[in-house]
Amino acid sequence: MINLKILFLLAILFLIPLIIDNSFALKTLNGFGDSPFERDFGDVKFIDAYFGTLDNKIEVEPGDNNVPFTVVFANVGTLDITGIKGQLSLPLRFSGANGQGSLIIGSSKSNSLAGENFNLIFFVNIDKNAKIQQYPGTVKVDFSRLRESGVRSVFSDFNFQVTGKSVINVEALDPVLTSLKSNNVVIQIANNGTAPMSNVNLVSTKQSSENSSDNSLEKVVVLGSNWNVGNIAAKSSRSATATVYVPGNVKDTTLRVPLTITYFNGQGIQQTVNKIINFYIKGLTALRMYDVGVIELSNKPMVIGEIINEGNADALFGFITLEPLENSNIKKQTQFIDDIETDSPTPFNIPIEFDGQPQFGEHEIKLTVRYKDSLRNEIFLTQNSTIFIKEPPVVDKSGTNLQLIIIPLVIVIGIGIYMVRRRKKSAIQAK
Repeated sequence: MINLKILFLLAILFLIPLIIDNSFALKTLNGFGDSPFERDFGDVKFIDAYFGTLDNKIEVEPGDNNVPFTVVFANVGTLDITGIKGQLSLPLRFSGANGQGSLIIGSSKSNSLAGENFNLIFFVNIDKNAKIQQYPGTVKVDFSRLRESGVRSVFSDFNFQVTGKSVINVEALDPVLTSLKSNNVVIQIANNGTAPMSNVNLVSTKQSSENSSDNSLEKVVVLGSNWNVGNIAAKSSRSATATVYVPGNVKDTTLRVPLTITYFNGQGIQQTVNKIINFYIKGLTALRMYDVGVIELSNKPMVIGEIINEGNADALFGFITLEPLENSNIKKQTQFIDDIETDSPTPFNIPIEFDGQPQFGEHEIKLTVRYKDSLRNEIFLTQNSTIFIKEPPVVDKSGTNLQLIIIPLVIVIGIGIYMVRRRKKSAIQAK
């Protein structure tokens, strides 16, 4: 009996090392060990998942259909693999290109060499009610190793992003430039899409003189050519300001300003967009009034003056209005003065009429010139002036009455002398 117990104890002693060794081997083969440095390395490792193709990540938004979805893996094993197939599992609001409920099967080249990357491309529909955010997904990869029978399967969990789409639009808030002066141009960059744009940069590029037209950017002077706009959120805009000087020999033409815009889209990919902003260059009307005063014409006082146009475009359909200020009782009047050309001063004269009894001496008045430019925009030029209206000289009424007596008397005397002489002549002829 004692011998049996001894034999049993010896057998247990021989079996314990084998049991312990096998349990560690199993743990090493199928899972993580107790040490954080122990790993179970497989043949296929997940790298990335995104909308787009292998070399081109794309922006997507809710409502897009049949969109390519790429999952990238690496063959980290020591053997080549073949017969690669994939199946994609995505949350609600995502479905296969064949419709809701269909399997999302991926295609790939059939083989992958050891140490190479390979990818699976799936085609996905995005529901219009999906949100622009991050989502979880799972992919299953089936493959076979060379010189080995059977099919292996690998499951990988990952996160992916519905980015939205960035849509850029560029325009000038005021597309009209004026020659003979510096113009502050505000360029608005709008993101009309659903994805943000980051690090937006604008560059104005001058065309070569061989390829540029008569209305090219070579004709004007742009102060600065590079503007860093920063980030533009979805459905918002930002602006940049440029100073453009247009010489006097450029007017009534269209200026084309080419812009190169770079930014990073929702996938973090830098995009380059070329845009052209068109401006119309109008002439400058620059009016000035001078030599305002009062003269008398036919015993009637008149406000006179000169208007000179120091620009390079005629002022059209000119009117001038005289208005009283403060305690003046001069009546308001408007006079048409026609076009005000650039080559000579234009005079004006407005008869003065009073509202009530005439008031002589100083009067405060306002003169307003109303005209239109080449775009038929109405423009006003105002100037306040002080004029002096002289009192007319006093007429001597007694002298006037004496003249009224003397003149008829002289006439009567003359008629009497004429009649006496005529009678004497008739008497002489009768003898």
